[in-house]
Amino acid sequence: MARGILDTSTLILLGRLQETDPLPAEPVITAITLAELSVGPLVASTEVERAARQAHLQQAEADFDPLPFDDAAARSFGQVAAALRRAGRKPAARAYDAMIAAIAVANDLPLHTCNPRDFTGIDGLTVVAVPHPGH
Repeated sequence: MARGILDTSTLILLGRLQETDPLPAEPVITAITLAELSVGPLVASTEVERAARQAHLQQAEADFDPLPFDDAAARSFGQVAAALRRAGRKPAARAYDAMIAAIAVANDLPLHTCNPRDFTGIDGLTVVAVPHPGH
C-alpha cells in the first residue's frame, strides 16, 4: 500500500504493533488526531503520564504534516454521519472517528485502524484492520 491515514488508536500504538504489514508505506495523520492527542497531556493523572503524552504529541507534530478537516471533508462528514446513523450508531458519540473517516473519504485514502468495527458501514471508506498488540 502506498499512502494511507493512521487513525488515533493506530498512531498511539505504533511503537507496540507486532504486525506492520497492514501499515501504509507513506503514513499520514489528520488534524483530528492531533486534536485528540493534545487533550492527553492536559488530562493526565500523573506528571510521568503527562510528560509521556506530551512527548507523544510533540513526536507526532514533528513526524507528520496532518491532513486538514477542510470543506471537502466537511461535505463527506454528512455521508459518514448518515451511514453511522443507518448502522444504528450515534455519530455524535463517535465525532472524532467520523471526522477522521470523512477526511479519509474526501482524500480517497484508506484508513488504517486498530478499531475497524468503529468504521464499518461507511460508504466510500476503505478500512484496513491493524491487529491490536493487546489482542
